[in-house]
Amino acid sequence: QVQVVESGGGLVQAGGSLRLSCAASRRTFDFSSMGWFRQAPGKDRELVAGISWSGAYSYYAHSVKGRFTISRDNAKNTVYLQMNDLKPEDTAVYYCEAAPTTYDDRDYVPTRPRDYDFWDQGTQVTVSS
Repeated sequence: QVQVVESGGGLVQAGGSLRLSCAASRRTFDFSSMGWFRQAPGKDRELVAGISWSGAYSYYAHSVKGRFTISRDNAKNTVYLQMNDLKPEDTAVYYCEAAPTTYDDRDYVPTRPRDYDFWDQGTQVTVSS
């Protein structure tokens, strides 16, 4: 069974920083690329950042490039999203998702939502102006 626990969300002023954490079960984390999605009210869920299983490659949405950094600690089965210079438009529920992969694709970062397994959890991030 897939298990993840997201934490680190909260209320912050524009220009501030937050660090999201996602602790996954070993079964979920192993052989998985990881991604952070977000969904604001009335909007579609979007991929914000993704990282390959190897940790060597990452992807960022244009709107967050240069402000957000995704990383993973495979020994702790945890993926992080460091968010700096936050803006009101970053306000959303943030979700951590896993995309099962293979050893041959250990450096691949999926960018299609359908490549990820979704769960109804998440952590709220609210940025005030």
